Amino acid sequence: MTARFARTAALKALLAVLVASIGTVQFADAREAVRHFESFSRPQQAMVEDLEHRTFKWFWDGANPANGLIPDHYPGPSFASIASVGFGLTAYGIGVERGYITRDQAVDRTLATLRFFADAPQNDSEDDASGYHGFFYHFLDMKTGKRFARWTELSSVDTTWLLSGVLFAQSYYDRDTPKEKQIRALADDIYRRVDWTWMQPRAPLISMGWTPGGKFIDADWKGYDEGMLVYILALGSPTHPVSDKAWQAWTSTYPAQWGSFQGQTFLNFAPMFGHQYSEAWADFRGIRDAWSREHGLDYVENGRRAVYAQRAYAIANPGHWKGYDANVWGLTACNGPGDVTLKLPDGKPRTFDGYTARGAGLDYISDDGTIAPTAAGGSIAFAPEIVVPTLQAMKERYGDAVYDTYGFVDAFNPSFDTDLSPKEGRVVRGKGWFDTLQIGIDQGPIVLMIENWRSDFVWKVMRRNPYIRKGLQRAGFTGGWLDQAVK
Repeated sequence: MTARFARTAALKALLAVLVASIGTVQFADAREAVRHFESFSRPQQAMVEDLEHRTFKWFWDGANPANGLIPDHYPGPSFASIASVGFGLTAYGIGVERGYITRDQAVDRTLATLRFFADAPQNDSEDDASGYHGFFYHFLDMKTGKRFARWTELSSVDTTWLLSGVLFAQSYYDRDTPKEKQIRALADDIYRRVDWTWMQPRAPLISMGWTPGGKFIDADWKGYDEGMLVYILALGSPTHPVSDKAWQAWTSTYPAQWGSFQGQTFLNFAPMFGHQYSEAWADFRGIRDAWSREHGLDYVENGRRAVYAQRAYAIANPGHWKGYDANVWGLTACNGPGDVTLKLPDGKPRTFDGYTARGAGLDYISDDGTIAPTAAGGSIAFAPEIVVPTLQAMKERYGDAVYDTYGFVDAFNPSFDTDLSPKEGRVVRGKGWFDTLQIGIDQGPIVLMIENWRSDFVWKVMRRNPYIRKGLQRAGFTGGWLDQAVK
């Protein structure tokens, strides 16, 4: 568990955009390649529909309805994750559109959430605050809403995921009713008060975070990874915007991450979450900044190539882990069996980890045989033609060991098939280790990206948000929907 507490710092890595082939075909724009939901078989469609609904329920059931806070992990006791809240606020809109809940239910839950964050204490104390300078602590107490413990940081990226959900709510709830008007007003206030320039001790870059005891974290957001939306929201701010040089500084590190891995040329970032989080909210299809124009592709196509590279890595399986093949793959930050070394039936000692940023790319390889379904599931909008069969194969092969009330468990490891009791999760002999819970930041990409693939819903809503549009334009993005009038 202690590794998870340092999640933001531990998950930082590198890489940049792409220009590669998928099989023998090259796609400059991901929209040319993506198969539509309706083109899949009815059983496959039903599987995806069921997964989307179950994953939505994780956010709805796990939240504290009094203040809207959503746990980091669930079922079971947990602190709240502000990133989970951002994904949850967005999932509620999906729930309305899919008929899982009523609009009134979503409005009430969203309003409770925004009221909490608007009123939550903001100061520089160690223990008596939820945030400072408009940012919020990574983890909060589920009941009081204050900083959960002194090891958790005021997080710029997790505040970004929270704000992404807040801005989704601002644009989605557009009716002329008192409650929906209040949602829009509260969302605006929460976003406007974030002091992005304060979070720049080494401007023009943005720091990963701050703590009252240690002050600013000695690390900044540098491309390429999940931090794209940090800069887009900071550039779009009407009150505390960062300078135009910020995006240039962010992309200046791309060359170290651009290159070929497993037959694909792209901006590498080893764990799949780095290709999913910003892309879950911002529609990068067909719009390009200076870097992507120069390299002839958009960021969604970059994510698509990362998906194909991960699958190719699993097929090659250099670590000789059990269960890897063309339809069972996916490395990202997730839970694991625990920090232990075992001698498996092949006679070789194998080292396993707990929560860590697993991944495979030019930047690094971290692979202990643990597969996270969100690596594939959260990439469904990039490459459904290989993701859907993968999700189907995982479910069919491992059954209720890997799939429960809330969809896929966070992770599983077919190689960890032992009588040893794991620190987390359980061992099902003959199948391996399986987690017994889900994590919010792994559930979020699944439900958001499924809906983006099926209907473009989240992307369409976010395209209407003036702050998102302004941030993208200030970063130099042009083309596609961004050059058109708001619809």
